[in-house]
Amino acid sequence: MQQLERRNTCTPRDASLVPCYRDHASNKEETLSVHDLKTRSNIPKVNPRPAQGQGLQPRYIFVINMEGNVLMPTKPARARRMLQSGKARVIKRMPFTIQLLNECENHVQEVMLGIDTGYGNIGFSAISGSKELIAGTVILDNKTKERLDEKRMYRRGRRNKLWYRQPRFLNRTRKAGWLPPSIERRYQAHLSLIKKIKALLPVSKVIIEVAKFDIQKLENPDIEGNGYQQGDLYNYQNTRSYLLAREKGICEHCGKDFKNAPSHVHHRKPRNQKGNNRLENFMLVHETCHGEIHEHPALLKKYEKASVKEYKQSTFMNIINKRFYHDVENLEVTHGNITFVDRNDLGLEKSHVNDAFVIARGNVQERIRPFMVMQKHRNNRVLQLNRKGFKPSIKRKRSIISPLDIFWVKGKQYTCKGMFNKGKNILFGSMKQKEYFSMKLVEKYYNQGSLAWNMEKMPDSSTT
Repeated sequence: MQQLERRNTCTPRDASLVPCYRDHASNKEETLSVHDLKTRSNIPKVNPRPAQGQGLQPRYIFVINMEGNVLMPTKPARARRMLQSGKARVIKRMPFTIQLLNECENHVQEVMLGIDTGYGNIGFSAISGSKELIAGTVILDNKTKERLDEKRMYRRGRRNKLWYRQPRFLNRTRKAGWLPPSIERRYQAHLSLIKKIKALLPVSKVIIEVAKFDIQKLENPDIEGNGYQQGDLYNYQNTRSYLLAREKGICEHCGKDFKNAPSHVHHRKPRNQKGNNRLENFMLVHETCHGEIHEHPALLKKYEKASVKEYKQSTFMNIINKRFYHDVENLEVTHGNITFVDRNDLGLEKSHVNDAFVIARGNVQERIRPFMVMQKHRNNRVLQLNRKGFKPSIKRKRSIISPLDIFWVKGKQYTCKGMFNKGKNILFGSMKQKEYFSMKLVEKYYNQGSLAWNMEKMPDSSTT
């Protein structure tokens, strides 16, 4: 027979059904329980805990003390009461952070931070013994190379208008540990994210998933020994001689041999469309055939090879593999095969947030609603477009509001998508539908910084 505990008249009305022999009304499917007499069972299976990954908890409010040291986060209801009573003040909106205005016991718990590194996205999750405190995905900005190419083009244009000057040499120096700008920005985004989370939570250990790829092994699984030193161009003078041997001296377009006719190396996928210089992207044709291919778009599409492999992500992971040891304190590394097994054991889907949760050694912790974070470009002194689509000038002055920043007009919140008319108007929607305001109507604004947090829906990149 089931044993009953003490009576509890404060049981919520949405509690699960409790089988009870005292009152038959409590066993009916139409009613939740008897409202005037309620009991709790000591059987643990009556109110089971939700399954892992279901029923995400609300996000926590982050707390720092009077001295600026981080404490454990609190629930939104408690933070609201402290703000209303004057015991705390808001110091940051996203992620929402408050500072206590009186002394408190600075008790903190051990917090593990897991980072799922990546070329385009970063997953992060910080957990304590029983709860997940923060989680989310950072979408990295992939426009560094495009900005540098455009900058180089305009710089050459300016220099061509100058008088001739004597060439200078040995004026290009690179400090130790130099990285290409696009890789450096992605790597610094990882470090900035870790620094940001450490400013919100008392992180005791950082666990990062690293990887090292053998790119030659990926291309040729049977490679070994001297094969690593003898690449595709081994025993060939240059790329053209390799292509002549590969195509057996025949033009791929017209099918005739070259003999004494001039040849041309053609990119299947053009460089201006993110084509690369890998041998798979080259084809050897006659000079006349090359002109004919470029005159007919159908021929360009015919010879375009979309399946040319790129290993940018693998190269990036190989470069940053050991750099975290020098830049991150209290570091521990793990690998993808361990994450794969642990994630499958927990029955979680493949995602950056779930991988970060597993990397942080999460198992039975309560999960919370993750953030969606976008990396943004803070320096907005960009080239202005005129009505015909040209870029005649550069903004002389930085705008006070950048894309993805938040502003308020008549008490309503909007997300900035850009500024125009020399900073006099601010865009929040479609330009065709005239969804913009005059800057005179802006009551207040909030700058997101280099990371835009709490973006439930990512804006169209073409409008930012």
